[in-house]
Amino acid sequence: MFQDREKLIDPQRDAYISADDSVLLGQSEVDRYRARGPGGQKRNKTDSAVRVRHKPTQMVGMAVESRSQHQNRAKALKRLRRTIALKIRAPIDPGRYQPGPTVAECLTRDGRLHVGMKDHRYDLVLAEVLDLIEACGCRVSLAARKLGISTAKLVAFVGRDPKLKARVNEFRAAEGIKPLR
Repeated sequence: MFQDREKLIDPQRDAYISADDSVLLGQSEVDRYRARGPGGQKRNKTDSAVRVRHKPTQMVGMAVESRSQHQNRAKALKRLRRTIALKIRAPIDPGRYQPGPTVAECLTRDGRLHVGMKDHRYDLVLAEVLDLIEACGCRVSLAARKLGISTAKLVAFVGRDPKLKARVNEFRAAEGIKPLR
């Protein structure tokens, strides 16, 4: 992994996102601590909050809302995967781009990207879409064409996830392009 203009690039990103929980935990440091905030029967008496720091990417996922350390660890891993998908880029050549297998199976016949935010494939799709949009100079219309869907369908996909939309708009602002609404 290396840093380029405040952009993190790691060709192993998809392997990190799709890794089994035990593998991802093996690549990470896990901190358990007492959550701050309102009491509750157990929350401020035990180390139930979890922070997972992925060593290869230095990305972090945290969860504090449950009284169960196991539930918080699962949520922290899910958030870590999403953070990796949003922040780490993998290089794409837009001239040769073909949708990867996960994106291809989520493209419908009517030209939509059909994958819910709770679907285990979502973070892989999100990461590839971000890579493609960035590789296309943040021109959503060109990225949509490469995916074989309409610009409106791609904008709708991006607009469903506030963090994804914010990230796309960060890319567009860096290129001097007005944000998506």
